[in-house]
Amino acid sequence: MRHNKAVNHLGRKSGHRKALLANMASSLILHKRIITTEAKAKALKPYLEPLVTKSKEDTTHNRRVVFSYLKDKNAVSELFRTIAPKIADRPGGYLRILHVGFRQGDAAEMALIEFVDFNEAALEGTAKKEAKKTTRRSRAKKAEAAPAAEAPAEAPAEEPKAE
Repeated sequence: MRHNKAVNHLGRKSGHRKALLANMASSLILHKRIITTEAKAKALKPYLEPLVTKSKEDTTHNRRVVFSYLKDKNAVSELFRTIAPKIADRPGGYLRILHVGFRQGDAAEMALIEFVDFNEAALEGTAKKEAKKTTRRSRAKKAEAAPAAEAPAEAPAEEPKAE
């Protein structure tokens, strides 16, 4: 029985598992999103989020600590130069896991793991929602007043029904 054992071993010995997570973390940092199995994505999230938190403070010690986990100087420099300034005000939750279906060969559950602040499509969606601050009723009044002032000869447009 595996009571009270929180680490998913992913069917690998510890050295292989550490190398796998380091390589996946480096790829995620460099590419900002990767597609992998759901189990690996869930194992990668608690591995990488503390490293991202360390990258908020750019000190030599923090760089060395992060390098000891990632073992890739390009990924470390990308993390400290590009990612850290963008997530500086976020108190955690830097990664998002989205389920994308099942793999063709063995029907393994696949997931897309990405940095939250680097998804342009999601950021555009939030910007549009923030811009929309007027209510339906106030727009209808503005739209009603404008045509009446321009062309008094035309019949007034129908008012939207309140729902």
